[in-house]
Amino acid sequence: MTDATTFPPLPDRLCVDARSPFHVAAVFEHDVGIRFNGNARLDVEEYCISEGWVKVPAGKALDRKGQRLLIKLKGKVEAYYR
Repeated sequence: MTDATTFPPLPDRLCVDARSPFHVAAVFEHDVGIRFNGNARLDVEEYCISEGWVKVPAGKALDRKGQRLLIKLKGKVEAYYR
């Protein structure tokens, strides 16, 4: 038996934070993977394929509102469903 599930198309820019305008809840119903410069990354908070960057946490540092500090890494970004 094959499960013919249709996945929503992955957007060019996607963010994990629900407060962001780039958060798409339908995409997060499925498991999304990010490949950055050929390596799979599990800690990506936000990505943009057309501009070629990802945002990842900068250690355990928090800002004054309690959100994790993010750093932007530039390179080749590929998004896919796992």
